[in-house]
Amino acid sequence: MYEHDVQVLVAGAGPTGLTLAIELARRSVRARLVDVAAEPFVGSRGKGLQPRTLEVFHAIGVIDELIAAGALYPRLRFHVGPLSLRGGSIGSAQAASEAVPYPNLWLVPQARTEQILRARLAALGGRVEFGVGVTGVTAGEAEVQVELSSGERVRASYLVGCDGGHSTVRQALGLSLVGRTLDDKPQRVADVEVEGLDRRDWHIWPLARGGPLGLCPLPGTSQFQLSGSESLHQRGIERAVQETTGHRVSALAWQSVYRPQVRRVERFRRGRVFLAGDAAHVHPPAGGQGLNTGVQDAYNLGWKLAHALAGGPPELLDSYERERLPVAAAVLGLSKTLYQTRSLRRGDATNQLALHYRDSALSSGDGSGSLRPGDRMPDRRLGDGSRLFDRFRDPAATLLVEPNGTRILVRPDGYVASIGKVDVSRYAGAAVNVVHG
Repeated sequence: MYEHDVQVLVAGAGPTGLTLAIELARRSVRARLVDVAAEPFVGSRGKGLQPRTLEVFHAIGVIDELIAAGALYPRLRFHVGPLSLRGGSIGSAQAASEAVPYPNLWLVPQARTEQILRARLAALGGRVEFGVGVTGVTAGEAEVQVELSSGERVRASYLVGCDGGHSTVRQALGLSLVGRTLDDKPQRVADVEVEGLDRRDWHIWPLARGGPLGLCPLPGTSQFQLSGSESLHQRGIERAVQETTGHRVSALAWQSVYRPQVRRVERFRRGRVFLAGDAAHVHPPAGGQGLNTGVQDAYNLGWKLAHALAGGPPELLDSYERERLPVAAAVLGLSKTLYQTRSLRRGDATNQLALHYRDSALSSGDGSGSLRPGDRMPDRRLGDGSRLFDRFRDPAATLLVEPNGTRILVRPDGYVASIGKVDVSRYAGAAVNVVHG
């Protein structure tokens, strides 16, 4: 006997699961968000927010808080013996434009990003249930039966595993992460306070004993994110930093060990169960793609689940895997290249603004200049002086009527569905937000 019913059960309350829960809450979907961890994450791990992710966060109503919490990436300063050389930044410092209001990689510690997303979810009436994990999954044609570590048994219309690289939901589906480990040497990341170290730069000691050591200042904190090989830290983080930098570590707030990998599942969906984020694809830190790709997964899936629950056509849910799996494969390839070449070049290659769904069954019609169905819809000033991106805060699809009469239908996730002839039938009869350009 299953005791509780819910429309969508989301497992994992990192940035992916939180974004999905917010998207469902914005559409009045009855959902639960559970996380096996006893308390919120406290580290800086995924600290880089790409321009496309910032656009998503604009739409879901948290952009002001995230901009206030972060900063542009600092410049790199390389230390070799007594010499110190200041270089460029891995992020850009471009001016915002009408089409691209957030052109730069933005530095925000992951814990702060999650805190902001939890507050937004709470404002929408949702919450995270910490200390509750998925222990069993039985997927049927009409529902998913889920057993939780709390002892509860839940019946859900859909289950989404956003529960990380060791996903219990993925394991319950019998799916494996396929790929390879890029480096057999473990890497360590930590958040530390370092006395007297200049916080204007990201400091790197490339010839440190045991391997390169990096210290990146984290905005809104007194901490640096430390990165380096595990061998460097076998003698202790505090001692390694003191010997390498000449500065003392006054506090160690968080640390983790990982092996850089590029892996993904071959299916993002099995019936009524979906995978998103690290549960579906695992990235090395190079290029700052992992967290961002997970957020994009959630933004793609959220509106589709809501429309399916409202009676929308099946191809909406079918399109999730068909759209996101090729993206994950491409992004993993990019992350692998950046890691192996140690390239510091970023910009357009990593900002995720050019990712598209042109080959999707949801994209139809002719292009309009450089804009084609399946592309990310750029921002613009409308005839009344408002911003198009502000209209995307309405969770409905948007029909943009241009002054020349051209009609552009924009999906609820900000991608162009069609240009010219517009068919809104796949949106399950939901209201379409009509704006005039």
